Amino acid sequence: MSDTQANKDVCTRLFERFSAGDVPGVLDLMADDATWWLPGKPGQLPVVGTRTKAQIAKLFHAMESQLEGPLKMTVKGAIAEGDQVAMEVESLGRLRNGRTYNQEYHFRITVQGGKIAAVREYLDTLHVQAVWFAA
Repeated sequence: MSDTQANKDVCTRLFERFSAGDVPGVLDLMADDATWWLPGKPGQLPVVGTRTKAQIAKLFHAMESQLEGPLKMTVKGAIAEGDQVAMEVESLGRLRNGRTYNQEYHFRITVQGGKIAAVREYLDTLHVQAVWFAA
């Protein structure tokens, strides 16, 4: 198997573990010094900017506590070149507040040494606000 295919496989497993509700498994795929970037301007949402692995772990656990079940993540497409993997993904989950989170994403993921080193996540921030943070 090529390194490029192995990198795609690591990224696919990331979303499989999200779908299984396996946050520890998600974190295990990440390097200790991994970063995760979320779009938005400071002050718009409390989750924007670059996060460390520890910070993103807190966010994932907070999300998990608000969901009725696992956030189902479906990979719609993937392209890889070297250590870079681009993925189109759709999520579907129901929150305990009755709202449905159905998000579409683009991820640019850097894989180094078989571990996820960096993630840039692009998504609809208005949908995030409406589902997760609106009164």
